[in-house]
Amino acid sequence: MVNGAGKVSNAGVSIWLDDLSRERIESGSLAHLISYSYVSGVTTNPSIFSAAISKSSLYQQDIFRLKNRTIEEIILELTTDDVRNACDLFKDTFAKSNKADGRVSIEVDPRLARDTINTINQGKELWRIINRENLLIKVPATKEGLPAITELISLGISVNVTLIFSLSRYLEVIEAFVKGLEKRIEHSLAINDIHSVASFFISRIDSEVDKLLPTESDLRGKVAVSNAVLAYQAYCNFKESDRWKKISEKGGNLQRPLWASTGVKDPKYPPTKYVAELIAKDVVNTMPEKTLDSVRDMEHVDSSMIISNYASARLVIAKLALAGIDLDKITNDLESDGVTKFEGSWVELMNTIKKVIDSKL
Repeated sequence: MVNGAGKVSNAGVSIWLDDLSRERIESGSLAHLISYSYVSGVTTNPSIFSAAISKSSLYQQDIFRLKNRTIEEIILELTTDDVRNACDLFKDTFAKSNKADGRVSIEVDPRLARDTINTINQGKELWRIINRENLLIKVPATKEGLPAITELISLGISVNVTLIFSLSRYLEVIEAFVKGLEKRIEHSLAINDIHSVASFFISRIDSEVDKLLPTESDLRGKVAVSNAVLAYQAYCNFKESDRWKKISEKGGNLQRPLWASTGVKDPKYPPTKYVAELIAKDVVNTMPEKTLDSVRDMEHVDSSMIISNYASARLVIAKLALAGIDLDKITNDLESDGVTKFEGSWVELMNTIKKVIDSKL
């Protein structure tokens, strides 16, 4: 019998796990989720690696072995080893999905979020070190990240664009991706093996908007999904454009929307809210295991949840503006806050490794 995760998968949604650790890889936990929970990819970020390395003893031997290197070099080796091993677990998924799924993402150092050149350089370095075709390099969708996305795509590197909050920024991300493909076409280079996802953050938007709404407002808990619905509509519109059709004829693969931050923050909402309300063909939903557990128990899945709600989504966003709430300001602040939080997790990770080294001396 197909469980809820299987129903979501059959509706066209790729389920990716928003978590990775050496513990998951070595215990067989990740392999089990691949086999029985329809997990077809993994995303990581600095917060995930910080939690993984601080909570597990499996890293300590390697950390002490590398103690004479810089902290950054130690982080690089630990994280790239885990991601490479995870990529290998997804080899079959990668092949069966025609290279769309079976993907594992690793993020550039978040301290480079405002540094185009060094983001490009580290993206290239991570791609070289991990050396797996099913890798995705995560680049934040900051203004400085956009040209880095174009350049990495033009070099044949597959990219996961992260920290997208606004529809306007998402349109810029599509443009950055397409320009990278077009640069390759201009130089008669192949584009058929390049894949990308655009990670649109969901729950954090409701968390911020709901703070500003009266408790009785009918907009509470609706803005994040509506924002994502309009992003999916933009994706569908671009898919039908003459510009994309020309690229598609050359073997181009569409940059799929990815719903990130899909764990519910407000316990008043159903735990599957940001999965059940965002089902459509050709999207990715990366979720923490707690959310995945709830998804497995879903009985009813509506595959038209996004495409049947374009008009209502526009109405929600219009009513929000009439209520005097500036969604653009909220999404801009969330981007800055997201960069800051990941920088903090990176510093925390550095401190964790230093403590392990110090404890062995």
